[in-house]
Amino acid sequence: MTPEMKILRPVAILASFLMLTASAMAQMSLTPPAAQTPPAAASQPASKPKPRPAAKKPEAAKPATPAAATVTVTPAPVPDDPNVDLVYGAYQRGQYKSAFDLAIKRVQDTGDPKAMTMLGELSANALGIKRDDAKAAEWYKRAADGGDREGMFALAMMRLAGRGGPVNREEAVRLLASSAKLGNPKAAYNLALLYLDGQTLPQDLKRCAELLRLAADAGNAEAQYALATFYKEGTGVPKDVEKSVRLLQAASLADNVDAEVEYAIALYNGTGTPKNEAAAIALLRKAARQNNPIAQNRLAHLYVLGRGVPKDLVEAATWNRFAKAAGIDDPDLDAATSGLTADENKRVDDLIRRQASF
Repeated sequence: MTPEMKILRPVAILASFLMLTASAMAQMSLTPPAAQTPPAAASQPASKPKPRPAAKKPEAAKPATPAAATVTVTPAPVPDDPNVDLVYGAYQRGQYKSAFDLAIKRVQDTGDPKAMTMLGELSANALGIKRDDAKAAEWYKRAADGGDREGMFALAMMRLAGRGGPVNREEAVRLLASSAKLGNPKAAYNLALLYLDGQTLPQDLKRCAELLRLAADAGNAEAQYALATFYKEGTGVPKDVEKSVRLLQAASLADNVDAEVEYAIALYNGTGTPKNEAAAIALLRKAARQNNPIAQNRLAHLYVLGRGVPKDLVEAATWNRFAKAAGIDDPDLDAATSGLTADENKRVDDLIRRQASF
């Protein structure tokens, strides 16, 4: 492989459309993109876009079938001024029983919808009180009726998951739309996924992109990553590599691992952004340490070639073994690291144990 040959190539778009699954509400963490791993996850519910592996001449990492995301409970809504909100303050300190008592009093005294949402949160997650999905749904319903966008979102997720009552996708869509209209980025993001999935709602990629943009502009990292994929492939929006890279950068700064990998690849190749191999390698190393197999595979190739890093077959073998454990087989890397001495293989084992303990 010549020094000019690019060993990194950008990840392709969502190969398959994401499936939305909710088990409650909450932030879902994105699934690390593996060779055949799928999309990133929803800020709250759902699963999403992702990259995949390559070989010596690494192929563009392509996302695979989206994995169903497990949704947990979303953090309680942040009041206008947390410093003077005793209910939220108690919640933040883990004093859930106090938060419950204070929220009940506030509901009784003022009928505050945000306090109702807090009560739903505590009931849905057994925080300070016994878990009661039916009661949680009731509190969220009252909060939603009172105009609280977090209550609307929480109830929508329960309706999608069938918690606290039967599955009701139609009601969930209405609630997500209302919450999104009130500026809730999580609601906009998850509604976008429903337009992308095309089961609950007719598939509408343009509307999906519009909603992703709303959530992305509000700082939702999963939406930024998904919209970056749309711009890269021209899905629902005009193809625009530079916009795609800017969104990848934003999501990367918010610690979205999949975005870190794709942004690193863009930086390495100088695609849609000035070439910066040092920054690219730093991002790849960061993602690799977070167990992203694509980053591990790419980093191993760099160590084999000595591109941007000192040539080091021990480091290459270490990251290759991590990537292989995640399902990325790379014959070129296997061959390049097959001649290690017994001492070098021991160093590989030591590095793997050290990394695994992080």
